[in-house]
Amino acid sequence: PSATPRAADVDRASKLSGVPETLLWTLHNRASEAMRPDGILRDDEAVRIYRSIDYDYVRSFGRADGSHAARSRIFDDVVSAWMARHRGGTVVELACGLETQFSRIDDGEVRWLAVDVPEAMEVRERLLPPTERCRHVARSALDLAWMDEVPRGTRVFVTAQGLLMYFEPADVERLIRAILERFPGVELLFDAIPPWLSRKTMKGWRKTPHYTTPPMPWGVDRDALEPLLRSWSPSVASVGHLPFGYLRGLQGALLPIFARLPGLRRLLPCIVHVRTHG
Repeated sequence: PSATPRAADVDRASKLSGVPETLLWTLHNRASEAMRPDGILRDDEAVRIYRSIDYDYVRSFGRADGSHAARSRIFDDVVSAWMARHRGGTVVELACGLETQFSRIDDGEVRWLAVDVPEAMEVRERLLPPTERCRHVARSALDLAWMDEVPRGTRVFVTAQGLLMYFEPADVERLIRAILERFPGVELLFDAIPPWLSRKTMKGWRKTPHYTTPPMPWGVDRDALEPLLRSWSPSVASVGHLPFGYLRGLQGALLPIFARLPGLRRLLPCIVHVRTHG
């Protein structure tokens, strides 16, 4: 159910900082796209929340672009297809922020576990209240106690939108190893950035004069991802790379071409879909 934000709830959202503040960046891009007549993402809940928060999105993040909406749309496609094959399964959404994927693709049977750090979850709970099938866990993804909240005996799909790049490489390895070991047959979907972009953020990437992105220590060459993941766990059955489709204009026309050229695709962010044995 939707919630009517109170002034205090909106104030909490507008005062976020660091990595939690990025939930407002992604909300800006998703909601702005959803408000377009030709938008690639229909997301009434995102628009509702976006309009309720007194925050100067353009001052901080600049003009909205379709990048985060395209990412969410791809995640919707992959997770929806999995849900159709595993009715009543469990989706774990790490770093959920103000992502409204559950409301977009809920099939009436899926069990959803939304996980985020306490300061972000405090905002989410007031703007997107939990439900019987969409529960909230106020923990960092690196606090593996969230795994104890996953119902036993169900198939599991774990998503991580805009998360892993903010972790140190050793923490990424520890988290992914733990997920693959804990949940046999799990599927995992996350996005990754290339090393050059990681280095840019580590030097202090000012997206606008008023906003510097948090450091993103984990950057990885997309061609190195599959051998890296297989070295972490023998349970990996396949590693797929999904380009950022759905983008419009010149960017949308060029990205599929770049993604097919080995020299150029290594420079692009990508979405990674991991399937495991079991």
